[in-house]
Amino acid sequence: MTSSSPTGSIQKTFLKYQHVFVFLAPLAFVVGVYFFAPTSPADPGTGYWLEYWWLFLAFIVGATIVNTVGISGSALFVPFLIFVFPVVAGETLTPETLVKIGLISESFGLSSSALAFIQYGLVDRRLALTLVGGGIPFVVAGALLSFVIPAPVFHAMLGLALIAASYLLFKADLAHEEPESSGDESSVSADGGTDDGLPNDDDKLGPAGVEKDDSGTVTRVDRDGNDYGYSHGGYLERFANYSIGGVFQGLAGFGIGELGIISMLRTDVPVRVAIGTNHIVVATTAILASLVHVFGGSLVPGAHSISLASTPWNMVVWTVPATATGGQIAPYVSAALDTEIIKKGVGALFAIISVALFLMAGGAF
Repeated sequence: MTSSSPTGSIQKTFLKYQHVFVFLAPLAFVVGVYFFAPTSPADPGTGYWLEYWWLFLAFIVGATIVNTVGISGSALFVPFLIFVFPVVAGETLTPETLVKIGLISESFGLSSSALAFIQYGLVDRRLALTLVGGGIPFVVAGALLSFVIPAPVFHAMLGLALIAASYLLFKADLAHEEPESSGDESSVSADGGTDDGLPNDDDKLGPAGVEKDDSGTVTRVDRDGNDYGYSHGGYLERFANYSIGGVFQGLAGFGIGELGIISMLRTDVPVRVAIGTNHIVVATTAILASLVHVFGGSLVPGAHSISLASTPWNMVVWTVPATATGGQIAPYVSAALDTEIIKKGVGALFAIISVALFLMAGGAF
């Protein structure tokens, strides 16, 4: 029951070659930045572009970790830029600059990983669309707030967000449940359809076979032929979590992914579908927040003026390809490792970083 529509054919072709598109996107970004982005200094040399090459290594590791768990990249990137970057580079970054770097980088990384999860058939487009639509105003509000909030308050709010994320990660059960087998796995075709009546929604994302019965139960079959059953109930709880998380997403570069994944699991969305769908939400809101951070300074009365030239392009030309690569690696790491191990390690790291942020906000260092 494969779709023969032009849209279905385009989607099938795009997902089949998504690795090519994923790596062409950061390449096009880097080329565009190198030739067209306004920089400070206006005429940079090779030294300017190679100064932060080591960020590639740090961000590829960070992107793999956060995309495996299904949270925002900035949850690791922003603390890294606050605490580790000054030690290595000998300079500190302003809150608005480090959030901008984190958001631009994670936009590519999460988009990359989202496509990989779509290719696996683990993204629920209906959930994703409603959550993105509900979170947009809160993300924009948080991003605009970042232009006027003092640095100590920023660090304190960042600490609160991280301690909450740490608590929620320890509470959440991200261990992979064992999905049921759909039966004849060899019958699952490249786009999720079969000749044997596999459930098939013409508007589905990726190769999943999908149907929703009259009682509201969704049946999803992924690329490997595994079954997932759940419902679309629980919108109010998810809306509350994604709204609060959206404010922090705009302000600090993360939050919507951490709170969002918890609300999906609490409303009985299977963990693999929750992680895959959450990638779409976080990637979309990260792109939106990035645009507001780059262009939105003039919209806030009394805010500092942000120009394109103030963006540290010599950093993002390394972090963007790194996060895109990490995003492609993540689904394979997720399938190979017990996510609980990574989750507990990230949760403990968040707790430690939050304490340091509270001390920084209080002027201890």
